[in-house]
Amino acid sequence: MFQKENIFSKNDKPSKGKILLSEPFMLDPNFKRSVILLCEHTNEGSFGFILNRRLDLSFSDALPEFAYLKVPVYFGGPVEPDTLHYLHVLGDELSGSEEIADGVFWGGSFETLKILLSQERVKSNQIRFFLGYSGWGAKQIEEELSQNSWIVTNAQCSDIFNNDQEKLWANILKDMGGDYKSIAGYPENPNWN
Repeated sequence: MFQKENIFSKNDKPSKGKILLSEPFMLDPNFKRSVILLCEHTNEGSFGFILNRRLDLSFSDALPEFAYLKVPVYFGGPVEPDTLHYLHVLGDELSGSEEIADGVFWGGSFETLKILLSQERVKSNQIRFFLGYSGWGAKQIEEELSQNSWIVTNAQCSDIFNNDQEKLWANILKDMGGDYKSIAGYPENPNWN
């Protein structure tokens, strides 16, 4: 039987730049086997983006003037799904961007980004677009952590811009080693054992 409390008691604390991995049997379809980058975590609440929910949509579908740009768009979460967000490694090239994790930035000047895109100065492995975001109210993540809903770990730039998003959840757990490595192989439905 799965003993969540033993493994989950080793959890890191949530903070900006950390990764949230859903527990293996989470039923919520928005977050089942999800990998979320926390972009903000304060006393007022938290928000981040799901890294492993690619949509059947590309950036050019949202902005037809970039028809040549076949960069995928991801489901960032169920909050405000009609808003476009982006993570990137461009740093100061996009004024107003905020560093979330080492070398990973959120947002910045969209007008500058459009210029860089039109000049083909941004590669697809340097940026990730999201529709919507994942949000939590004050102390909500802490409550969910106390219920063993999430595993918290450090973010790696290679995870954030990883194109093998279908295996990302399992691969991060395997990289964590120890008991976490065994979780990576759990079936999605515990009745499949």
